[in-house]
Amino acid sequence: MPPNSLTHDFKDTVNARVQKDSAFATALLDEAISLFLNGEPETARLILRDLVNATIGFEELAIATSKPSKSLHRMLSAKGNPKMDNLTAILKVLRKTLQVDIKVHTVACA
Repeated sequence: MPPNSLTHDFKDTVNARVQKDSAFATALLDEAISLFLNGEPETARLILRDLVNATIGFEELAIATSKPSKSLHRMLSAKGNPKMDNLTAILKVLRKTLQVDIKVHTVACA
């Protein structure tokens, strides 16, 4: 098995599922936002990267956000560090692409 075949298969699976199941795409966006808000930005960025790849793509995202595609790739890498205005722009495009609103609900900790 080639070294990247598991990762490649996973990305293909996510892409195919997003294409067929809008609820899955919405759930990925929800999970990414929850992870950001709960202090797990590395995983959140990777989920957003997979969601961008499966929906709008980085070239279209670059046009929609007026940000270079390479910068967006870096922002949504595990070690990326997007500024809040860049993250907001990315989320705005994904919201529009998926035709969803984002609402935050708080839950009391045990």
